[in-house]
Amino acid sequence: MVDLGDSLKFGVVTREVLVSEDGLTFLRGMLDGRHPIAPYADTMDIHLQEIEEGRVTFAGSPSKRYLNPIGVVQGGWASAILDVAMAHCVHTTLKRGESYTTLEMKINFVRPILPSIGKVRCEGRLIHRGARTATSDGRLFDERGKILAHGSETCMIFPTD
Repeated sequence: MVDLGDSLKFGVVTREVLVSEDGLTFLRGMLDGRHPIAPYADTMDIHLQEIEEGRVTFAGSPSKRYLNPIGVVQGGWASAILDVAMAHCVHTTLKRGESYTTLEMKINFVRPILPSIGKVRCEGRLIHRGARTATSDGRLFDERGKILAHGSETCMIFPTD
């Protein structure tokens, strides 16, 4: 774990720690500082804001460091925040000893994302949770509530044993 001052700590936990709690409890531990925040959050300026079972909200700040050659924030940045939100809402449903991975993701870009847009909000919601797969969707909004992009994701759920 890397301490970056204040109370923010970035890093990863061991597999044993990850599966010792159910998914919702683990993610709440990221919010309350018991667990480190994943390193991508610092690199991409994407941060978990709210969490409940089957729903999460992230905030992000697209900046000029993510611009593509035509002066628009690269679609990979929007894909990343959507992937994080859609995957984390599935993570909230995991039982102790379960893990998951993304099988498929689809993103639709609705409006260009520019650094001048300010902070964005991304919400992920669970659509279906079965024994082996889960589906979710995500929506990325600007500060005025206009949709920038949306997507869907399928995750595979499996025991960690």
